[in-house]
Amino acid sequence: MASASSSQPSILGSSKIAAFVAVGNADTARTFYRDTLGLRLVTEDGFALVFDANGTTLRASLVREVVTAPYTVLGWEVEDIVGKAKNLAAAGIKLERYENFLKQDELGIWTAPGGTRVAWFKDPDGNLLSISQHEG
Repeated sequence: MASASSSQPSILGSSKIAAFVAVGNADTARTFYRDTLGLRLVTEDGFALVFDANGTTLRASLVREVVTAPYTVLGWEVEDIVGKAKNLAAAGIKLERYENFLKQDELGIWTAPGGTRVAWFKDPDGNLLSISQHEG
């Protein structure tokens, strides 16, 4: 893989990134991402629902069959993970438990060796999402 030297202009370093998630049903995705998580719906066109996730574009692409990844596909950095975990639970969103290989607290929050705390949850299509609070 080629690396850009300091004398070359950045190819994408100054461009905004957009996130993508596959969803199977526009109504379900709209309800979850807009009404439950609170993202602003910008547009929908029959191919995708486009949300504003605090300045980042999230495109929920409509697909015939969602193939879920066994890892996190979207994550939010939060300032108060305990509060957000409680908000998710109050909204009916179950936090995932991985007690076979991660030590999580009673809310489902795992603390990484470096101090970052993470909790995971799924959207209606089974996509694995996360919230995290980073130390420092």
